[in-house]
Parts: sequence; C-alpha cells; structure tokens
Amino acid sequence: MEKKQILIVIIGLMIMTGLAAQNTGLGIIVGEPTGISLKYWTGELTALDGAIAWSFGKKDALHLHGDMLFHNPDLIKVSQGSLPVYYGIGARIRLEDKSKLGVRIPVGIAYQFVKAPFDIFLEIVPLLDLVPATDFDLNGAIGVRYYF
Repeated sequence: MEKKQILIVIIGLMIMTGLAAQNTGLGIIVGEPTGISLKYWTGELTALDGAIAWSFGKKDALHLHGDMLFHNPDLIKVSQGSLPVYYGIGARIRLEDKSKLGVRIPVGIAYQFVKAPFDIFLEIVPLLDLVPATDFDLNGAIGVRYYF
C-alpha cells in the first residue's frame, strides 16, 4: 500500500470515529507537523489525542501520532470557558526513507469555549526517537477542533 492510500484510509477512519462518538473533536493542527487532529475525551480530565500530518522538517514525511493526555483545569483561571494545562505521553511514527518510531511527551494549553463546541490549543512536544537510532527532537503546533 502506498503512503497516499494509507493516509486516505486513516483519515476516513478518523472521520468515522469522530462522527460516531460523543466528546470527540476533529480539527487541524498547524506547525511541525501540520495536518488533521482528533481528540477523544475518555473522562473529565483524560483524553486520547492523535494526528495524521505532514512533517516539513529536513525531509518531508508523513507523521502519525497518538497520546494519552491528562488535563489540569485549575492552574490557569479565566473569566469564561476554561484553559486547562495538559501533559501526556504517546508515540509517533514518521514515515520517510528511513522511518522513525519514537516517544512523545506533549505539554500544552487548550482554551475550551463555554457554549461553542470548539477548542483552540497550543502545544510543545519533546520527542525521543528510538528506531532506527536514538535521537532527540522537538515539535510544536497550534490547532483548533470542532466537537461532535
């Protein structure tokens, strides 16, 4: 299967999951990488997050990641909505000539509107690639999601 076919299948699965589940947000992520973001709330303070994106680093590459996130809504108080700080752990695959597999440690904030089914987020993600060689990297992005 070619990379484009894999991408189309994964995007379709993300959209179907987003349409079928409550507390699921689908949107875009812009930065390194840039693509489609999906977030599924598993509890009041926990969520699963993932993206299918294109990495524009030293070499263009398809980027797939999934994270378990933990949210703390009490660190930053706002007059309307909420602004939880989140952190987590996950994995990423970067498909290129010499594909990479590694660990992600995302840290970010996400503004959640009171009456609108949207969130806006900003994150920075230290990465530790493990395969084919150990290497440290950093990703960062902003994004927006619509919740079903």
